[in-house]
Amino acid sequence: MVDTVDPAMANELLYQLEGVDKIDYIISNHAEQDHSGSIPHVFSKFPEAKIVTTTKAKGMLIELLRIPEESFITIEDGGLLSLGDKTLKFIYTPWVHWPETMVTYLQEDKILFGCDFFGSHIATSNLYVIDEGRVYEAAKRYYAEIMMPFRKIIAKNLKKLESYDIEMIAPSHGPIYTRPSFIIDAYRDWIFNAPKNTVVLPYVSMHKITKLMVDHFVAALVERGIGVDQFNLVVTDIGKLAISLVDACTIIIGTPTVLAGPHPLAIYAAFLSNMLRPKAKFLSIIGSYGWGGKTIEVLSGIIPNLKVEIIDPVLSKGVPKESDFKAIEHLAEIISMKHKEFNIK
Repeated sequence: MVDTVDPAMANELLYQLEGVDKIDYIISNHAEQDHSGSIPHVFSKFPEAKIVTTTKAKGMLIELLRIPEESFITIEDGGLLSLGDKTLKFIYTPWVHWPETMVTYLQEDKILFGCDFFGSHIATSNLYVIDEGRVYEAAKRYYAEIMMPFRKIIAKNLKKLESYDIEMIAPSHGPIYTRPSFIIDAYRDWIFNAPKNTVVLPYVSMHKITKLMVDHFVAALVERGIGVDQFNLVVTDIGKLAISLVDACTIIIGTPTVLAGPHPLAIYAAFLSNMLRPKAKFLSIIGSYGWGGKTIEVLSGIIPNLKVEIIDPVLSKGVPKESDFKAIEHLAEIISMKHKEFNIK
């Protein structure tokens, strides 16, 4: 077997297992190493244990950790494992967020061990969710950064869980939900509901010219009742940008022209948006240039995964003139009309 985990974390796990005389089964919901990396350490203490997992996860665990094939028990979707007075049911949830993922349902106690499903980017000494507001933001960040690219497939897996009576959700990341509807309803909103009347505006400005356009554009949007989340890419928390993309109806990228193309930070923002695949409906570009370039062509080529309508961009040659500010206002008006056409609220 191959050790791929921080020794301190492995030692912590083994410390928690002190006093345990025997382990019959290790349930592996997910092969990614933050979930599986300590399995070799557990085997060193309990060599007779069997790993219960999906067929696809078995192959991945063998490749990632060099676990012997005879150490596995593979189960089918809906398969059961009796532990005597407790029964585990295994539910395949592929692409949440790897192809082999599953969740485990403890039937008698109605607990769903959700793996990465419903996780949150938060570390706390609280075993259970205490502050729902704090956990909501952490869970939304987790969804945005990890789950949103697989939104359409996750929708099917979310529906798959509707037939189960779940009284508690224990994800692999973040605290346990004693009110499952809190996180399930959040996922339904993020996945199924229409985007909100919001523009996400990641931008970078080198000589304050693009910033002048951004400021005028934000004011024009606000005057039309449109919410704006703007992010200065030089200093922004990219996770916060990802969170805003979950609900945004429109993405506008603000950039100056650098060596005939968009600024590298603007390229990164476009690449991130394309990778995360939010449910946005529209996209455009505002910015500036000195003598020419291919800013629009480069950014357009980075976003093939976004199913959006491209609205004509506004680029100022040098310091924006009155006509450029009028074009910015026109862009804001077009966005307002587009949102109303889609009944975006």
